[in-house]
Amino acid sequence: MSKCCGWVLLLGLTAMNVWAGGGGEPRPAVRYDQELNQISMREAESLMGQPGVHFYDVNTLEIWADGYIPGAVFFNVRDWKKLLPENKDATLVFYCVNRLCTSSVLAARAVMKLGYTDVRQMPDGIYGWRISGRPVAKP
Repeated sequence: MSKCCGWVLLLGLTAMNVWAGGGGEPRPAVRYDQELNQISMREAESLMGQPGVHFYDVNTLEIWADGYIPGAVFFNVRDWKKLLPENKDATLVFYCVNRLCTSSVLAARAVMKLGYTDVRQMPDGIYGWRISGRPVAKP
């Protein structure tokens, strides 16, 4: 067997059992029942200002203060459930700083567990938004 095929076989076998450690005993990685609806900046921009659409910034206060998507609500607070609309069919868009940040993914999944049906996450975050020249607001 060639070196290349051996690596493919090895990678294929390791992909079957995924484990998460984090310093403790290894345990099976979390598997989510619902697929996260990730959207592009263009899609997010097209939703801005539409009725029933809510944007949530899941960044730190320092990043928020440096600029956020106009109309977005600062979500990184202890009582974040109070920020959610009563209508569980409303469109909720979550973002954090960039594709390496997982805060908006965690927030979106937590909201999905509460029964919200149209939850979206923008992976490019506020840094992608700014770099693209889109407008930002400041507190």
